[in-house]
Amino acid sequence: MKNIVAFIAFLITSSSFIAQEKLTYQKPPKEILELVDAPLAPSVWIDSKGENVTLFYRDAYKSIDELSEKELRLGGLRINPKTNIGSRTRYYNNIMVKKATEKDAQQVKGLPEKARLSNFRFSPDQKKIAFLNTTESDVQLWLVNIENASANKLSNLKVNANMGNPINWFKDSEAVLINVIPEDRKELINTSEAVPEGPIVSVSDGEKAQNRTYQDLLSSPNDEYNFEQLARSTIKKITLNGSASNFLPTAMYDDIDFSPDGKYVMVSSLKRPFSYIVPYYRFPFETNIYDNTGKLIQKVNDVALNEVQPKGFMATRTGKRSMNWRADKPASLYWAEALDQGDPEVEVDYRDAIYEVNAPFNGTKSLLLKTKNRFSGITWGDDNMAIARDYWWNNRNTKSYIFNPSDASETPEIIFDRSYQDKYSDPGSFVTSKNSFNENTLEIVNGKAFLMGDGYSDKGQFPFIDEFNLKTQATKRIYESTYTDKKENLSTAIDMDKGKILVRIESQNEYPNYYFRNIKKKNALTPVTSFENPFKSIQNVHKEVITYKRDDGLELEGTLYLPIGYDVKNKEKMPMILWAYPREFKDKSSASQNTTNPNKFIYPYYGSPIYWVTQGYVVLDDAAFPIVGEGDEQPNDTFISQLVGNAKAAIDAVDQLGYIDRNRIGVGGHSYGAFMVANLLSHSNLFAAGIARSGAYNRTLTPFGFQSEERTYWDSPETYNTMSPFMNAEKMKSPLLLIHGEADNNSGTYPLQSERYFNALKGLGATARLVMLPKESHGYSAKESVLHVLWEQDQWLDKYVKNKEREE
Repeated sequence: MKNIVAFIAFLITSSSFIAQEKLTYQKPPKEILELVDAPLAPSVWIDSKGENVTLFYRDAYKSIDELSEKELRLGGLRINPKTNIGSRTRYYNNIMVKKATEKDAQQVKGLPEKARLSNFRFSPDQKKIAFLNTTESDVQLWLVNIENASANKLSNLKVNANMGNPINWFKDSEAVLINVIPEDRKELINTSEAVPEGPIVSVSDGEKAQNRTYQDLLSSPNDEYNFEQLARSTIKKITLNGSASNFLPTAMYDDIDFSPDGKYVMVSSLKRPFSYIVPYYRFPFETNIYDNTGKLIQKVNDVALNEVQPKGFMATRTGKRSMNWRADKPASLYWAEALDQGDPEVEVDYRDAIYEVNAPFNGTKSLLLKTKNRFSGITWGDDNMAIARDYWWNNRNTKSYIFNPSDASETPEIIFDRSYQDKYSDPGSFVTSKNSFNENTLEIVNGKAFLMGDGYSDKGQFPFIDEFNLKTQATKRIYESTYTDKKENLSTAIDMDKGKILVRIESQNEYPNYYFRNIKKKNALTPVTSFENPFKSIQNVHKEVITYKRDDGLELEGTLYLPIGYDVKNKEKMPMILWAYPREFKDKSSASQNTTNPNKFIYPYYGSPIYWVTQGYVVLDDAAFPIVGEGDEQPNDTFISQLVGNAKAAIDAVDQLGYIDRNRIGVGGHSYGAFMVANLLSHSNLFAAGIARSGAYNRTLTPFGFQSEERTYWDSPETYNTMSPFMNAEKMKSPLLLIHGEADNNSGTYPLQSERYFNALKGLGATARLVMLPKESHGYSAKESVLHVLWEQDQWLDKYVKNKEREE
């Protein structure tokens, strides 16, 4: 064993084993290229009254030129230091508006040339949109007037959008607060050319800091300096006529939020010391309350650097967290505090306590309620009623409480107590509506609240609305979708009293469109949008959701597509692509639930295998790959055997239908799905070849947990080693295509993972190909990259799957 380890160590450090191939960006076959080039339908925003519709247009992909703009990676952020906005920002290039009752949209006039629009923020009265436009040199503040479909630049000040959305509306909708670049910003240090002043030293003082494998962290004093310069902003008030005035002095502002009545502003700002092992959102910060003129009222939180937390996914820091405004009050703050020192190993009756304090925020905090699990949020109702939620990852439990915010001595009642993985029992989410402060609070009509749910069941998906009696907690179904040939999503309630609901309806070949549905009138639908299907070449592809069983009796499902023009009567045996992503469950009943709607629109995107129905492949997409560990057993204790069992069951099911040649099956996945692919090719003989994109293959490089595994490497080294394809590289049985973005910032999926795994495979004589995509992150966004990935996948499948020599 030692000799094998030494041999692999030699392989992964030897460049002589790597044969490079010079290749320019390629394009996939014409049929796939046409699908990629199909125009993207706009994003849709509809105001809460259901009157105005805003359409936001963008290109499906960036260009490699855009992706190659200068980028600094600091504290978990990726920043364009020239323009001062996130370097991976997805830009829109056009805006149109229309009345919900009208068919045709109106072009917004006055938009900037070569528009790169982002950070849309609607005014409280929902009549205006403040947004950013990024030029070659800076970021500018713009405004759209929805009523007259016009746009104008609000200010010439240079906006700082490095720390998130810098736009915050005053409650009267007549002005905004905006983060701007301070006048005293200093020139950034070119870290690649700077002469070091000394070594970089990190110290462990004995406290356990078991953090995930974050990327893009600070790594030197020069990084610290650059981060601080880029994070610093001055807060200005900009009125709708463009006049600017000072509001707050320069600081590293992280979050700004007006109170519901608009009289106060909660402002959080980062402080030193910074960290080299956690991202910026775990740096020290303080939260202050100002009035709406910028006068300091009260400091309400002061949080230290959070490098060290107890072990476990449910661990959290001590002190005030999740601080927010009560939506039903003019100016009341609430927050959570851990009652278990933030340590999930500590046994307590209640994990969190929720407190509040009213303006002017210097009084004694009042207890609102305690939660048995970790607090996750509140839907506010009125003085006497609100709904709180919590969750606990280890057993997948979630609880909902109805409680009296005015009387903490009144014991909260648990109204829902369930596994959040159990989709069949999901009661839905409570419907909210705008109150007098333009904040979303619980919609209550005659003592009844309403629940809107997805409606998954063993008979299919039928979204519903239930009436919920706040006194008796009884539910009564007042609407349930009846579609069996379409998919209906309940988007939002416009007017529950009148029964007016915004819905989105689609089918396999009908592009999703919005409608107003009156649930009090049978089949009362009013169209709001009318988008055409841009993928007509595949609209008649045969699609069905198939169900089947694993060897242990667990029920599974997958979405099956047959090649264009396939003759279902003669049933020629075709090659197949299986695409999947493993998911962990704590109970078999939840793992076996059917949550795939066969009527979902057939929508190909860059990561989809559906394109290959144009190339003569059967495709089994989103095949269920549950990994179950009930009780004290952890899902990953039997990861490999369950993984292979899932794959075999899927192949058997399609084979029994008579569609495929078992000798010509490829398997693919992205991220944790790529990890799945490498393991399947190492531990089974089921597949002719595999495609693994942006995966992690050596779990010892993520030693403090990965995916849903919270045990450390030292807790369970056998789990990490058994599950790591790198440790089993000598078992690789089939050709493997590895693709990875060279700028991947996802926790754990370092580009190094694919590079070292490929070196091991090549050194051991396996058939493999490694494609590193310049400038790309965990997901791929440049059109050149996307087209090349599709070409690589098509070439690989064609050579090793479709044209693999058939075995008799």
